[in-house]
Amino acid sequence: MKFGSGTCILNVGGIKYAFPRDVIKDFPLRRVSRLHGCVSEKEVLEVCDDYDRERNEFFFDRHSEAFGFIMLYVKYGKLRFAPQMCELAFYNEMIYWGLESAHLEFCCQRRLDDRMSETYTYYSEEDTKTEDELRVEEEGEHPAGRGRRSAKWLERMRRTFEEPMSSIAAQILASVSVIFVIVSMVLLCASTLPDWKTAENRSVDEHRYTEHLTDHSGIIEAVCIGWFTAECIVRFIVSKDKCKFMRRPLNIIDMLAITPYYISVLMTGLTGENSQLQRAGVTLRVLRMMRIFWLIKLARHFLGLQTLGLTLKRCYREMVMLLVFICVAMVIFGALSQLLEHGLDLDMGNEDYASIPAACWWVIISMTTVGYGDMYPITMPGRVLGGVCVVSGIVLLALPITFIYHSFVQCYQELKFRSARCGRSLSAEFLN
Repeated sequence: MKFGSGTCILNVGGIKYAFPRDVIKDFPLRRVSRLHGCVSEKEVLEVCDDYDRERNEFFFDRHSEAFGFIMLYVKYGKLRFAPQMCELAFYNEMIYWGLESAHLEFCCQRRLDDRMSETYTYYSEEDTKTEDELRVEEEGEHPAGRGRRSAKWLERMRRTFEEPMSSIAAQILASVSVIFVIVSMVLLCASTLPDWKTAENRSVDEHRYTEHLTDHSGIIEAVCIGWFTAECIVRFIVSKDKCKFMRRPLNIIDMLAITPYYISVLMTGLTGENSQLQRAGVTLRVLRMMRIFWLIKLARHFLGLQTLGLTLKRCYREMVMLLVFICVAMVIFGALSQLLEHGLDLDMGNEDYASIPAACWWVIISMTTVGYGDMYPITMPGRVLGGVCVVSGIVLLALPITFIYHSFVQCYQELKFRSARCGRSLSAEFLN
């Protein structure tokens, strides 16, 4: 603030809040922080409803109770609805002060989404645009305005590449990316077919025809890799935090899926394109199969895969508990089955249970009720133990899976509500 005293007083609906000038500068509420940049009383009145120069007091004719809960968010970082207040009215107050629905706690987000669905009320980007953003658009050629417009353009680019449901352009980009993933996976699967490979015992014409197919598949593969590489580079450039970008699991998977292609191209140049070493090289075949990681890229565009990943992230303790249950039961039943089927009668014993590791394989397929039938107990005690093993497997697997199931449902609902909010802004953009 370039005028007035060092203490600013906010009068919201008759309730006063006093703040130092330095606090106003970096205040979490955008409307309040705009006061610091005002250089005249005219600009102040564009932000608030009235201003008292002598007391340096700013008047806002807004809901005082709602602002009290918003101030609790500023202090503690958690935003919830005010009791006995309409969710839509509180959301209007949030928009006025520069907050979004994403700042609400998840339970309140669900209430807001349900309320909007009941009343068919949807807020587009034009409705929720703050006066600060409108002022940036009006500044035009001003240097500070150009800087803000550049930052806003980068944010739109980031949302386009990172959030497939944020706009129509993002949906088109996501659709193209999915098409490239499908094409690359089809090529990878087709390349393992015997008719697709170059047959050394075929005639010269057949061999040339196969090479022709291989050349076309190589070009398509190079185009897909080029798309994935360009997409990864652009997302890295427009990301806010480069270090955080490199640590994100999906980005790591992208790099793991792209890097083997360039390594294989480098090794092809070093070993020769038609050399026996390259055709039989285990390393190249492993690197080629690492392209299967491209399928995980679909998690950016499909809610189900995102739900699965979020569930595994939140339920890692239950997953570890499930593995511990299986391992403990596998060792116990494996040792008992080896003893009953082979250890008591070494001459006439069941050779399928000659060792505990071999018996553990029977335990795991029995506990999961798969039962391949490749090995089974033949003695009466062994069969009784098998029945106990199957029943125990059902019980042990059911206990932690219940927690995982509830977490999956919660994650799905959370991601579905996020997607619904993005879909509303997308519908508004399409209509406009």
